[in-house]
Amino acid sequence: MRVVEQGLRRSRLAETAMVGVAGAAVLVSGCLGISPGWAVDADAVVGTWRLAAATRRIVDTGETIDAYGGPKPTGWIHYGRDGRMMVVCAHEGRERPIANDKMSDADRIKLHKTFFAYAGTYRLEGDRIVHDIDTSWNEAWTGTSQVRHVAQENGRLVLTTVPFKFNVDGRMSVITLTWEKYP
Repeated sequence: MRVVEQGLRRSRLAETAMVGVAGAAVLVSGCLGISPGWAVDADAVVGTWRLAAATRRIVDTGETIDAYGGPKPTGWIHYGRDGRMMVVCAHEGRERPIANDKMSDADRIKLHKTFFAYAGTYRLEGDRIVHDIDTSWNEAWTGTSQVRHVAQENGRLVLTTVPFKFNVDGRMSVITLTWEKYP
């Protein structure tokens, strides 16, 4: 009888330990902002996506406006199975300079402020995707990690930034980019 009781105690202790470990895993994932219920499958992001919409919420006012010059900016993002990514976006309504060799510095500044592109690696962390940038149109971004909340809605990929100072006017903003899968 004593051997059976010891076996039951050990079994209960093991069960309690497993419940504790599982609870700790849920607690830690919550503290890290990882939500397994909202995680996007890695295969779901792989491929080329065309920008369908880009909105910008001004943090201090809550106002939502077009993010990149109008409702129809141009953009592409690609996620490879090899863990590499690249993105390029141009604001709507960009002015075309007369010719490449006749551009003024003012033209170059406008073009820089209305465009972004970068490449690097990516990783999914629950409901976030992290872009580790190794090449960028803006050297201030090279070597940084850009975190985006990621979701799928109606077959679209939705990326939302954390609040940041928008490069055109310096106002704290949150950008939401909606991407459609390109065949």
